[in-house]
Amino acid sequence: MNAAKRREIFARLQAANPHPTTELEYDTPFQLLIAVLLSAQATDKSVNIATRKFFPQYGTPEALLALGEEGLSDYIKTIGLYRTKAKNTIATCRILIEQHRGQVPQTREALEALPGVGRKTANVVLNTAFGQPTMAVDTHIFRVSNRTGIAPGKNVLEVEQKLEKFVPREYMQDAHHWLILQGRYVCVARKPKCPQCGISDLCEFKQKTPA
Repeated sequence: MNAAKRREIFARLQAANPHPTTELEYDTPFQLLIAVLLSAQATDKSVNIATRKFFPQYGTPEALLALGEEGLSDYIKTIGLYRTKAKNTIATCRILIEQHRGQVPQTREALEALPGVGRKTANVVLNTAFGQPTMAVDTHIFRVSNRTGIAPGKNVLEVEQKLEKFVPREYMQDAHHWLILQGRYVCVARKPKCPQCGISDLCEFKQKTPA
């Protein structure tokens, strides 16, 4: 795919959705971090249902640490891998308090040092909470990047690096959200909604779904 075609794709995505953001609900960088941590192998919707119940009262590292692992587990039982996530969340709260004065760090290295926080989670927090032009590649972005030809790659790191190289600078801040939403609602896994897609004429996917 050439640069002009990529630029037109992102121009159209921007025109259709000028201010994209995460579908996770949060009020602070800390709450976003916890929501993203909980969202691994779970839907944003299921995470939002759970966090609505405990964020109002336990939405800070200090309050969540006081709630404890068992207390948090009761709130997030509906989310997959909840025991591991509760353990990692409480451990993360302790580290934030002891090493970062209760604040979420703004570097990838410090974020990835937190329990349960991998590269993708760190990128989401850096991008959404702190406005850094990072690219968090999840299954949706991986699929859309490969299927359309925007940034084909064999693994998530390769796709991330290609997107950082190929996405025009002016679109980089929001590109991650546009691509996730595209994969979640239009370029879906089993039967992509090509007839409803605003970039289907630019997409290089051969087996398009007919109208």
